[in-house]
Amino acid sequence: MKKAIGLLEFKSIARGMVAADAMVKAAQVELLQASPVCPGKFLVLVAGDVGSVQSSLETGASAGEGVVIDQFFLANVHEAVFPALTATSPVEPEGSLGIVETFSAAAAVVAGDVAAKAANVDLLEIRLARGMGGKSFITMSGDVASVTFAVEAVEKAIAPEGMLVEKAVIPAPHRELWQQLI
Repeated sequence: MKKAIGLLEFKSIARGMVAADAMVKAAQVELLQASPVCPGKFLVLVAGDVGSVQSSLETGASAGEGVVIDQFFLANVHEAVFPALTATSPVEPEGSLGIVETFSAAAAVVAGDVAAKAANVDLLEIRLARGMGGKSFITMSGDVASVTFAVEAVEKAIAPEGMLVEKAVIPAPHRELWQQLI
């Protein structure tokens, strides 16, 4: 059962791959993502029980010593975060659309968790840094009040760290926009 999530971001693709391999060999974790991201970095995202994720992160940080740019650990992750990371959320978007754009992949995962815990919203996607110059974003749907509350909760959580690029709530998106998101 996935309860925790951990992320390491490397400035070296080769060392990131070495670290990813060491991380999954070190502990019983699921490798959610191990891929190059813009601009020329490597991102490793793992999930599992708290102890396994912590152990995996320690191993990965050691294997990538000197090239780790960022890392984070989040225990007790909302279950909606996992399908949103792979854009496979089992929801039909409806109502309003919330978008939060972040400066880092770690901030986007935290944003998704905060949004899902703050209000009755459906996480649609957490897109991590691929093809966006290192930025990331999350999308969510639900009634206008819930989406607005969730977006405001995310802003309070990540803006003080300087990780918020922009946020928006579209009360009634056109059906063609919804079709692009699913």
